[in-house]
Amino acid sequence: MTYIRKPEWLRAKTPLTKEYGNVSKLMREMKLCTVCEEARCPNRSECWAERTASFLILGDTCTRSCKFCNVKKGTPSAGVDDLEPENLAQSVLQMGLKHVVITSVTRDDLKDGGAGQFVKSIEAIRKKSPETTIEVLTPDFMNQAGALEAVIKATPDVFNHNMETVPRLYKVVRSMGNYDYSLNVLKEVKAMSPSIFTKSGIMVGLGETEEEILQVMDDLRDVNVDFITIGQYLQPTVKHHPVSDYITPEKFEEYKKIAYDKGFLMVSSSPLTRSSHHAGEDFKRLVEKRENV
Repeated sequence: MTYIRKPEWLRAKTPLTKEYGNVSKLMREMKLCTVCEEARCPNRSECWAERTASFLILGDTCTRSCKFCNVKKGTPSAGVDDLEPENLAQSVLQMGLKHVVITSVTRDDLKDGGAGQFVKSIEAIRKKSPETTIEVLTPDFMNQAGALEAVIKATPDVFNHNMETVPRLYKVVRSMGNYDYSLNVLKEVKAMSPSIFTKSGIMVGLGETEEEILQVMDDLRDVNVDFITIGQYLQPTVKHHPVSDYITPEKFEEYKKIAYDKGFLMVSSSPLTRSSHHAGEDFKRLVEKRENV
């Protein structure tokens, strides 16, 4: 496929501020990973400058090999770090976070898929920083019995599980995932706890059609997902799936209007939208919208 030059609207600024350096230093001191770094998020400079971060638990090595993701892949060299939840909670406290996002690599090597570490992390944050609202962005836990239930019982404020792309492209870019199962994860969350906000995200520019994008929106609304994020796929390296096209800001605005018309409470749709970008602000707006419904 022919290389497509990145348009100007995708050139994120990189503010090298004191706050940016302080967050980076804290992550190193606490031996924590952030998805901001591991996935080469284009918004990491902005978020870190504002002293916010999305924490990546369960190490930095994913057991799956999705063709769109830059997180290291392979067999994890270590088990579960028992100190990680406490270090995470301490970092949240030191940063003064009002809203925190916890995500992870996929750990199919663990019996519970890593669900227990999510639970411990939520509990540690609740104990040390009870005013902080918590959003989790989880893998599918390989359908391990009781894993999803355990995370929901820990009562995160937002449960996010990304669909990532349209069904037709799963075999191409997410071969170890399953569209129907991912959709069912979100369905089960609402069934178990209707009060928890559910959230999911997709990337565009992987080779999907507009009709397929709209079908994903319908599928998500059918399982009562509250919040959808739509962002431009950016190819991390030449080894990853190529970008098929760059979607214009105007088209993203069109998708936003369509999504709201379909009934989503919150929609974030722009070239640089990512799952956890402005997550705290969006959570406040979600609460306000639910109260006004």
